[in-house]
Amino acid sequence: MSLTTETVTKLRGIVDASCADEKKGVPGATVVVVGKDGNDLFAHSSGKRGVASSEPMTLDNIFWIASSTKMLVGLACMQLVEKGILKLDDGEHLENLCPELKTLQVLRADRTFEKKNKAITLRMLLTHTAGFGYTFFNERLRDWSFPAGGDEFSGRFEDMLMPLLFQPGEGWEYGINIDWAGIALERATGLRLNDYLQKHIFQPLGLKNMSMIPTQDMRDKLAYMHTKEQDGTLRPRDHLLRTPLVVDHANEAQVAAVFHSGGAGMFAKPQEYCKVLAVLLNDGTCPRTGAQLLRKETVDDMFKNSIPQFPNFGRQGIPAAKPDLTNPLPDLYPVPGSPPQGWGLTFMLSNGGATGRSTGTGFWAGLCNVWWWCDRENGVAGIVCTQILPFANPEVLGLWVGVEAEVYKALSQDKLKK
Repeated sequence: MSLTTETVTKLRGIVDASCADEKKGVPGATVVVVGKDGNDLFAHSSGKRGVASSEPMTLDNIFWIASSTKMLVGLACMQLVEKGILKLDDGEHLENLCPELKTLQVLRADRTFEKKNKAITLRMLLTHTAGFGYTFFNERLRDWSFPAGGDEFSGRFEDMLMPLLFQPGEGWEYGINIDWAGIALERATGLRLNDYLQKHIFQPLGLKNMSMIPTQDMRDKLAYMHTKEQDGTLRPRDHLLRTPLVVDHANEAQVAAVFHSGGAGMFAKPQEYCKVLAVLLNDGTCPRTGAQLLRKETVDDMFKNSIPQFPNFGRQGIPAAKPDLTNPLPDLYPVPGSPPQGWGLTFMLSNGGATGRSTGTGFWAGLCNVWWWCDRENGVAGIVCTQILPFANPEVLGLWVGVEAEVYKALSQDKLKK
């Protein structure tokens, strides 16, 4: 598979146009599209490393990918499920690894509490049905956290100790579930989460620029973080996940104290993230190195809808509980005709879409407006990386939709020629 020079030119134009307005556009972006062979179909950076920087954005720049971390941790957990080290549907097993979960309480709407009535399973964590939330996406949880407030990006394990919003398995709520999956992985393997990912995912794929504790070289290439004001003006801001960026690598105690967030802890070079997506396109095997990370049936399970009982979970709406971090979201991914929505093991299954993606496409995002998709049926995947808050930035959404639609237009034309 390849894209024509004309298509590549159009894609470059879409990315460049999104970064053209230095005051109110996207400050800088990297977009990568990968084919089933693991090679880039398109890779382009535009704009600047940040509005406070004179450096251009390049393909070597490093992005905090936030919740795009979740897919990586889900892949790691499923490796351990294959080996019998973790169990998808055994709540007793999971809560013995994470005894903190045994005593959790459910926070009612009236701010009173009730006891948890069943054990939390790994599947519940991977599908966001355990009952956990995020303080920036849920007003009830936000208000519970006051007066100190909640900070899921503090770099502290203690900030993962929060109540549930409903009884396990009885709803869908996006939250710190995958952080707890990462904690279970650490306790089952005896490895820190980042170390496990390096050894069992990144090294077999030959990836050197993905880490929860960025090297000095990665820090030197880090894209700047931004805030988009209500009037559309961009301004630089402090990094939301600051702790792993400032620890002294030579100080073992400092490094050891950093919480490895399975939900949002990864920093990555976009092209390298796409190499992991290519593994999913190839049913668990890397098309470049031949390394098998997962069996085909396991990847099939990851892309199977695990929550058919909640066909409209993404339409229940997400409020801007913390407007500096997120815009309101009435629908996580609108699809013409509003077909049933699905959730695999750590990512959404949109059941189609206006861009031309297949009904089995998996996708998700990161809070700082990072968006990826993986279409196994069409053998194509990609990522759009920016560093802008709040989440669901209209300009970045337009960039993502524009890029994806152009890719599928090219694929459709290619099929007609054949």
